[in-house]
Amino acid sequence: MENDEVIIGVFDIYNFLIRSVIDFVAVVILVAVIYYPKHRNKDFIFTFIVFNVVNFMICCLLGAAKIKIGFAFGLFAMFSIIRYRTIAISIKDMGYFFICVALGMLNSLGMVNDGFLILAACNAVILVLAFLLERLDFLKNENAKEIVYDKVEYIKPEYKEQLLEDLNQRTGLGIHRVEIVSIDYLKDTALLKAYYYAKESEYVLPKSDNDD
Repeated sequence: MENDEVIIGVFDIYNFLIRSVIDFVAVVILVAVIYYPKHRNKDFIFTFIVFNVVNFMICCLLGAAKIKIGFAFGLFAMFSIIRYRTIAISIKDMGYFFICVALGMLNSLGMVNDGFLILAACNAVILVLAFLLERLDFLKNENAKEIVYDKVEYIKPEYKEQLLEDLNQRTGLGIHRVEIVSIDYLKDTALLKAYYYAKESEYVLPKSDNDD
């Protein structure tokens, strides 16, 4: 029937093995060559590889039934809503997680009429892009720290240069701008938010609430 969502097909073991090799090589390069040398977090290696392999196998087995495009997007949406409840995941780690899931779907459901050439090329493009973006060392992150400052007289606009010079001498951070959060005239202190550039982001995500 033309309106059926699923059309039964034949599972091709040779096709499965070639796709498995491409996917496994791709995820190992992503995790071991691109991710780990930069972040040194072995806990996510387990997560990335397991999610990729499990996703790949599920899609391969369901793909033997010739899943139509609407059902495939539904499957992808199912994986996209997964989030951890025990810890907060950084934006970059979530990006790697997304790539691992996407590689599993791409390598299991992608068309191979050209003998896997386009499939391998797509994997290569994703890996090269991830490698280059991960190593954009010429771009810097603007980090911020809250500082309790004891020279309240320097928070006036006319003493901006003196304030920055004093903060840089004390912290050595290379602070380039400051925001006043609050002033405590009883203690003669001010709470400042100081901004400075660094190669890596120092922003720490808050712990997720398990009671949500």
